[in-house]
Amino acid sequence: MAQVVIAILANAGGVGKSTLATHLAYEISQRKSKVALLDLDPQRSLDVFCGLESVEAPKTIVNVLSKDFKGSWNLVSAWDEANVEVCQGHPLLADVANELVTRKRGEYTLSDRLNKYPLPHDLIILDCPATLGMLNVNALAASTHVLVPIQLEMKAISGSAELVEWCITTSEELQLDPKPPILGFVPSMYDDAVAMHRQYYNQLPDIAQQLDIKLYPKIRNSNEFKNASAHGLPLQKYRARHPACMEFKQIAKDVIALIKEK
Repeated sequence: MAQVVIAILANAGGVGKSTLATHLAYEISQRKSKVALLDLDPQRSLDVFCGLESVEAPKTIVNVLSKDFKGSWNLVSAWDEANVEVCQGHPLLADVANELVTRKRGEYTLSDRLNKYPLPHDLIILDCPATLGMLNVNALAASTHVLVPIQLEMKAISGSAELVEWCITTSEELQLDPKPPILGFVPSMYDDAVAMHRQYYNQLPDIAQQLDIKLYPKIRNSNEFKNASAHGLPLQKYRARHPACMEFKQIAKDVIALIKEK
């Protein structure tokens, strides 16, 4: 696989996975790299964040994971950006996940598709479901790196440590070589006015150090993210001067470095 493939994983919902996926995709695209967003979530959040109309299952990632896939990726442009394309999600992904459990090489289906029918993009971002089931196993097997958004609540932080252990043990069980490293933790939905957020954020450097994982700058909780997604846009296009736009640049810088290494 020639590309960088980043799985955005979390074992809880509402932690900012799709926000991170779409804003990182836009940031990378502005550096002249081509990005594919693959929506593995049955909730199909990328439709909202990318301003896309829902489509029937055969035009989504459901087709890619089906037994009779012949290499016809259905990709649509996001935000009129030539460098960002999306393979949309669909509620039937939940049924697909169940079917993959009994299929030979079911855990490697997405990886097999990307190897046999490669995409021409420099970066592939996998927006994953909030449960560590078969779709996330597929994402891990197909990825070169993992990003973990963390909401600043006790359950989310402890869950992130469990997620790291899941990535390690699952990579071993799948005999992945090389095992996809965790590129970093991304504190998300941070509100400086909330004492609990400040407290947990101050604890994160020690936790990240113990796990030997990079800690990225926090992404603030701003209603402007919601306003932007309501218009089907990333914040960088909706309000380019908003200070939160800067909070994706360090991750983008590291990802561009990985792309150049490829």
